[in-house]
Amino acid sequence: MRNFAQLFTDLDRTTKTLGKIKALTEYFQKVSDHDKLWSIALLSHRRPRRTINTTLLGTWASELSGLPAWLFAESYHVVGDLAETITLLLPETAEQSDESLTYWIDFIRSLEPLTIEEKKGKVLWAWNRLDQTERFVFNKLITGGFRMGVSQQLMVKALAKHTGTRENIVAHRLMGNWSPETDTFQQLMLEEDQKDISKPYPFYLAYALEGEVYTLGDPQEWFAEHKWDGIRGQIIVRDRQLFVWSRGEELVTDKYPEFATLLDILPDGTVLDGEILPFKDDQPLSFNHLQTRIGRKTLSAKVLKEVPVSFVTYDILEWEGIDIRNWTMEARRRKVEEICSAEHPVLRLSALVNFETWEELAQERSRARDLFSEGIMLKRKESIYRNGRRRGDWWKWKIDPFTVDAVMIYAMHGAGRRANLYTDYTFAAWDGEQLVPFTKAYSGLTDDEIREVDRWIKQNTIERFGPVRSVKPELVFEIAFEGIAQSTRHKSGIALRFPRIRRWRKDKPASEADRIENLRKLL
Repeated sequence: MRNFAQLFTDLDRTTKTLGKIKALTEYFQKVSDHDKLWSIALLSHRRPRRTINTTLLGTWASELSGLPAWLFAESYHVVGDLAETITLLLPETAEQSDESLTYWIDFIRSLEPLTIEEKKGKVLWAWNRLDQTERFVFNKLITGGFRMGVSQQLMVKALAKHTGTRENIVAHRLMGNWSPETDTFQQLMLEEDQKDISKPYPFYLAYALEGEVYTLGDPQEWFAEHKWDGIRGQIIVRDRQLFVWSRGEELVTDKYPEFATLLDILPDGTVLDGEILPFKDDQPLSFNHLQTRIGRKTLSAKVLKEVPVSFVTYDILEWEGIDIRNWTMEARRRKVEEICSAEHPVLRLSALVNFETWEELAQERSRARDLFSEGIMLKRKESIYRNGRRRGDWWKWKIDPFTVDAVMIYAMHGAGRRANLYTDYTFAAWDGEQLVPFTKAYSGLTDDEIREVDRWIKQNTIERFGPVRSVKPELVFEIAFEGIAQSTRHKSGIALRFPRIRRWRKDKPASEADRIENLRKLL
C-alpha cells in the first residue's frame, strides 16, 4: 500500500503529462504483478464493490476521534469528502503497515459477510495500521469514491513503456471483461493469445473544433457526416455470437434485443463502430426517447415498440477476423458502405454530407438540430483509426447551444479542492411573479468568479437547509444547454441536457431573467 500511496501523492503533485507517465512507469517497475493488476483496474474505474455503509464509517470515525456527531457532520460539510474528513480527524497511527495494495483490497472485499460489530473491529484495526496518506487511499477505496488524477491514455503510455508493447495493443488489451479477481497481469498484458471473443477495441474520440473550419485546409481532404446524439457503441460478431459494447465499456447486448437480427447479415470477424440511436418511421428520434430505455432492467413490448433502436454505422475496425484499423478512413468507408448496402431497419449507414466548400458545410450544420443531430463530424480521408482522444484527424463541429438567463436561488458547497466554496448552484426562471427552479449547474465560472460568488452567497444567505443555502434572488447567469425535455420529476416540468454556466450577467437585473414559458416553447 505504501507504494500505491506514494504514487497517489506523486500524481497529485504534478500537472505535467511526462511527470505523470514517469511516476506510473516507476511504480509499475517496483510492485508485484498482483498490485500492478489492481492498480490498472482502479485507474480504469474497476473498483471493488463497497462492503460497508458510509454512515457507519462516519459514526466509527466520530467515536474514534472523540468528536460529537454534530461536529463531525459540520466538518464533513466543510471538507466535502467523507474519506478525507475521516483521514483528517482520526488520531495518529500507532503502528506501521507493510501489506500490499492487493492485501488491503482483499481485506475490504472480505468484510461483506461480517456482522456490523465485526466490520467495526476490522476497520478500526486497519485505521490504526496505516499512515495518513495510506489511510486516505484506504478510505477512498472502502467508500467507493476512489479517483486518481490520471487519464486512461496516460496509463496506457506508462504500461507501454513498462512492458515494451505498442500503445494501441496495450489499449486494446485493457478493453473488455477482464477482472483482477479472475485474470493475471501476465494474461492481460503479456500473453499473445487473447481468448475473450467479446473484446471490443478502444474508441477513437474527436476533439471539439474551436477555431474556424477553413483552417482545416482543403475541404476535399475530409469526410463530413452528422454527429448523432445517441450512445456510441461497437457491434461485434465472432464465433457466430453477437456482442454490443457501449463507449463506457459496458456490455449492453441484452439491452438492445433488436440487434440480434444482425447475426443474419454480418459475417464472423466483424466489428463495427457507430451510434445506438432511436429510430421510428425511418426518422431519428431525440436522445430523450432513448433515455426511456436506459437503466431499465426489463424492456417491455410497449417500450420496444415505442422506442425502437438502430445501429448507425460510422466505421469498421475488424473484417474477417483481421484488425483493419490501420486502413485509411477512405478504404474503411468503402467497406462500411458495402456492408450496409442492403436495406435493414436495424443496421443503417451514417450518410456522408456532400459539400464542395466550407460555406456549404456550414449551411448543413445550421440545420442539424432539425435532424436531432448535434452538429458535424469531420474525418480526414487518409486517417487511420487510433485510440483515445487525438488531435488532427477527427473533429466534432457542434452546433451552438441553447441559452437562457436564469436567477440563482440556491447554492451548495462543491467537492474536492472546492469543498470550502459554494460552487453548485440552482437556477430559476419566472413563472408569473414567482421564480421556479428548473436546473442546476456548477461549471463554467473562472476561479476568481467562483470566489466572488462565494463571498456574495455568504453575505446574502436567507435560509440554511443543511449544506444548502437559499440566497437573495439577485444574481443572473446565462445557462447554456444542449437539449430540453418534459420532466415529471421537476416542479418546472422541464429538464435540461448538459446545463452549464456560460457567463455571469452582471449587466442584467433579476427582473429581466427569462420566463419559464419561453423554455417550454423549446419542447
